[in-house]
Amino acid sequence: MNTLRLIYVFFRVSVLNETAYRVNFFVQLFQSILELGTALAGLAVIFSYTQSLGGWRPNEMLALVGVYFLVGGIISLVIQPGMAALIDSVRDGTLDFTLTKPEDAQLLVSIQRVAIWSLLDLLMGTGVLITALVLLGKSVGLGEAVQFIGMLLAGAVIVYSFWLILASLSFWFVRVENLLEIFQSMYQAGRWPISLYPGWLRFALTFIVPVAFATTVPAEALTGRLGGPTLLEAIGLAILLFAIARVIWRLGLRRYSGASA
Repeated sequence: MNTLRLIYVFFRVSVLNETAYRVNFFVQLFQSILELGTALAGLAVIFSYTQSLGGWRPNEMLALVGVYFLVGGIISLVIQPGMAALIDSVRDGTLDFTLTKPEDAQLLVSIQRVAIWSLLDLLMGTGVLITALVLLGKSVGLGEAVQFIGMLLAGAVIVYSFWLILASLSFWFVRVENLLEIFQSMYQAGRWPISLYPGWLRFALTFIVPVAFATTVPAEALTGRLGGPTLLEAIGLAILLFAIARVIWRLGLRRYSGASA
């Protein structure tokens, strides 16, 4: 309950901060609509020449786009702002204020900033997913719904852990912002099914920069494509990456000297 209360407090503060600059809402709305329109236009052009792409039919690809925007919304809503703030606080020494709090520091840095207008991406992604399911004429069963939610959560944990690992490198290196930008660029590859890419790139997007587990795998669960081995791999990778991120975070804290050094 205390964790939920903290999340609520940070979200409320972020809402108050963001509503002071309401023009940001319209900027985010324009960007989201433009990105979604570009993605849908690309699908329309591609499927005017073919009936499947990497084994995925048009409406299944639409579901993948929905997942892509849904997960992207989660990243830009809380993960990216929090990790960017962590890097800045390590560099200028203001992480001291977080470390003196009685709550777990990793939790605090993870929820310290919320970009509330990114909720638009979450809403758009949900809308695209619902539209895709209607077009597929598919009523999602309980098993598929549970698998989808489970894979969505696993993908979110994987992405969060990966971002935390990258951000924690700021304890050893002065500037690591470019690494976060590289991940954002590679995340755009998640708009397409992982089966579309050559073997070496498929491996990189699955196990090195785990984009596939964030987008393709949840979409496979929703469309009935997910196999048992992939499900277990996603859960195992989520647990492993979270544990690694926690270890690297704690090692980084030992190295941190603070503003008083």
